[in-house]
Amino acid sequence: MDKKKASNYKFVQNSKCEYFPCHKIEETEKFNCLFCYCPLYMMGEECGGNFKYTEHGIKDCSQCSLPHIKEVGFDHIRGKMKTVINIVKDKHLKNIKK
Repeated sequence: MDKKKASNYKFVQNSKCEYFPCHKIEETEKFNCLFCYCPLYMMGEECGGNFKYTEHGIKDCSQCSLPHIKEVGFDHIRGKMKTVINIVKDKHLKNIKK
């Protein structure tokens, strides 16, 4: 098997989940559960998804299906992970300096 061509690790579906699908999507067979909780939440407006802020300042991602789209979700999140790592690293370094 050519590992460069394989991409099964990019898609997981749990159709037995009581919340499946947790976002409205036309083709449920393409609904990806791999990122059940989006690792880009902490990025705020830089995440690239369809979200809004509530009146209390809470990020509401209930209308965002980006992490769950089979063809693009994994690659989009992977492309943003270096930024997530830097956010965490910067926060950690600020705590050390205190």
